[in-house]
Amino acid sequence: MDKNIVLSGIRPTGSLHLGNYFGALQNFVRLQETNTCYFFIADYHSLTTHTTPENIHSNVRRVIAEYIASGIDPEKCTLYVQSDVPEICELYLLLNMIAYVGELERTTTFKDKIRKQPGNINAGLLTYPVLMASDILIHRAHKVPVGKDQEQHLELARVYARRFNNTYKCEIFPEPEAFNFGANLVKVPGLDGTGKMGKSEGNCIYLTDAPETIRKKVMKAVTDTGPTMPNQEPTEPIQNLFTIMDLVSKPETSAFFREQYAQCSIRYGDLKKQLAEDIVVFVTPIREKYELIYNDNEYLGKVAATGRDKARESAMKTITEVRKAIGI
Repeated sequence: MDKNIVLSGIRPTGSLHLGNYFGALQNFVRLQETNTCYFFIADYHSLTTHTTPENIHSNVRRVIAEYIASGIDPEKCTLYVQSDVPEICELYLLLNMIAYVGELERTTTFKDKIRKQPGNINAGLLTYPVLMASDILIHRAHKVPVGKDQEQHLELARVYARRFNNTYKCEIFPEPEAFNFGANLVKVPGLDGTGKMGKSEGNCIYLTDAPETIRKKVMKAVTDTGPTMPNQEPTEPIQNLFTIMDLVSKPETSAFFREQYAQCSIRYGDLKKQLAEDIVVFVTPIREKYELIYNDNEYLGKVAATGRDKARESAMKTITEVRKAIGI
């Protein structure tokens, strides 16, 4: 049995989407059965984009409900809100003392963010990986389910764990490893023909989208003019649609459309219609359960409070050892 598994990076900036589900949530449902798991809502991380107070409060509720609707069981794991555990902030401060500006400036996500929001290049963006490392190390996690885009951040968490242990001549932190049930880390593409599925890109299918919304989004997905020769390699937009189909459709459905593409007889309208219906079938049970949970204030409050207490118990043990090692 693995001791701890923790998620870092699910920010309450809106509804969770298929990328979140296949990148992490489906693994969590299985992991909680045999491991000690800590799952959290990263509301501090969301502040790097200056989310309004109203959005943070409602989105935290939304994400907790979506976690549970997706199969996360608060009775089998620790599900909590990041800001309910002040020890994370203390560890964040202490790790910043051994984090170097140069290595933070070289992270791909920092470069992407300053390009996308040049008017809001705040210190939180630069030290985002340090806060993520604190989220992981506060529970001394051994394995972390992460998407392909978070591998660099996880590597920095390993660096800080190793650097802290070496600096203060202790063995407090294990070096966390990426974990995924498949051979490779999952990266779910968006509907815009490039990149990954993400809220800021506006290319998502959300877990709570209504059927008609899903159909409209998929029918607007980027395609191309079609293959010009048999067995042609699919362009990125078409490969993206096939990738999503591989995740939500029956194997024979995906195989059928791939064969149609290889024979230059594919009709993208038919592909999109089938994909949309398969996504609707997939997300409908999640959406229906979410709607019941989100309106149960008493239940959500109990889940958050229980998760807070369990998370703080673990975090306080770590901070006590960290303080002792540093000499504070």
